Amino acid sequence: MLKYALRLPAVLVAAVLLCQACASTPHANPNVSAAAVMNPAPPASTVTAAAIAKASATGVLLDRIVAVVNDEVILKNELDQQVTAITKQIQQQGTALPPENVLRKQVLDQMIMTKLELQQAANKNISVSDDALNQAINRIAERNGITLGQLPAKLQQAGINYADFRQNLRNQLIIRNLEQQLVSNEMHITPREVQAQIEADAANSNANSQYHISQILISTPSDPSPEQVAKTRKKAQDIYQKLKKGADFAAMAVEYSQGQQALKGGDLGWRKGSELPTIFTGVIQRMQPGDITEPLAGPGGFDILKLDDVKRADNKVLVTQTHARHILLRPSAIMTDAQAQAKLEELRKEILAGADFAKLAKQYSDDPGSASNGGDLGWVDPGAMVPEFQAQMDKLQVGQISEPFKTQFGWHIVQVLGRRTADQTADYAKNKAYEAIYARKSEEIIQQWLSSLKSYAYIEYHLEI
Repeated sequence: MLKYALRLPAVLVAAVLLCQACASTPHANPNVSAAAVMNPAPPASTVTAAAIAKASATGVLLDRIVAVVNDEVILKNELDQQVTAITKQIQQQGTALPPENVLRKQVLDQMIMTKLELQQAANKNISVSDDALNQAINRIAERNGITLGQLPAKLQQAGINYADFRQNLRNQLIIRNLEQQLVSNEMHITPREVQAQIEADAANSNANSQYHISQILISTPSDPSPEQVAKTRKKAQDIYQKLKKGADFAAMAVEYSQGQQALKGGDLGWRKGSELPTIFTGVIQRMQPGDITEPLAGPGGFDILKLDDVKRADNKVLVTQTHARHILLRPSAIMTDAQAQAKLEELRKEILAGADFAKLAKQYSDDPGSASNGGDLGWVDPGAMVPEFQAQMDKLQVGQISEPFKTQFGWHIVQVLGRRTADQTADYAKNKAYEAIYARKSEEIIQQWLSSLKSYAYIEYHLEI
């Protein structure tokens, strides 16, 4: 089974998870933030004509168009492929399938959102290089215990074309970069907000507890009318009543939810208590696993939540720090890999025979940050070093010197000088407060932007429901 490191909300990449894996009329909204405002869409006839002309130029039959998204089209065979992939994914999750017409509409809606985001990325000249794509693919192969060369065959066994896999992954990386840029531009976190979060977390013993949550989102349009809000509320209440009578939450999410994880049964994964949206916090922390909330009104619509599981946590943070020093030799035009390794073996023997580690580090180490201090790295928190260095350091007893080993920076020998337990509760609280605010605001920024993006787009459905 292939495991992805990326967030995969869009349908385009769902097929890669091996074994897991009414027209809209544009309108103006004066309340949308500057970052989200787009030019009003041209008249429907102009947009449709442009999209059809583009499709015709490539030999696309008009009766194969299932949706027009601004000046682009989505074809029936594209939709069919995604529906097939998502059907397999849902079946593998053990979730009941909704009616075929409902599933096709859900899949098409996610394909439309993906296309809208890719269009925005193109407008902003956001792209992903072949090198970055290859690195991402290589990481996927490594995480699944196979080589890059074995990956195409593994995908082929699952019926996935390698070229399609590359393009789908590239699209997801582009969307991730677009959303990161959006969040970076819109994110503002003040010291006062961080302090308020720290105080709230201190008062809340569940701040570091983790909650596994599933969601059904019934969204409202951007700047909804009272009638639209009332209609959305009633739909959410109807779904809640079905859930109370025993309807399967995941199946209902697949059928009705308009959240990004709808086709995964609404599964939002594990979230820290401090990272929950404000409207969820008090409710979720009072729930027991298996409980379902009544519809909760939020900025994007109405949410129905299910608490799948919870992990209670101790807010006190104790870490084991390591005091270490090292000597680094970087291979270069005048020193090969083998020569660097051999030189460190020689230096290690000298140190074991009584030579001064610090003097040799000052004389030979290529690490500008520590060489002048005799190679001393100070007290190091767990995870502060690259994994290869951390692994070597963790294996050593106090006073021991490692054999030469290689990291991305070159060849090292490291000596552990001491270990201690440090109380980092205060630092941890500050960092986690910032991370919680960032995660919460990021989700809100992206959700509101996606809503605005769809509102300002020209979308025409040709799918018979």
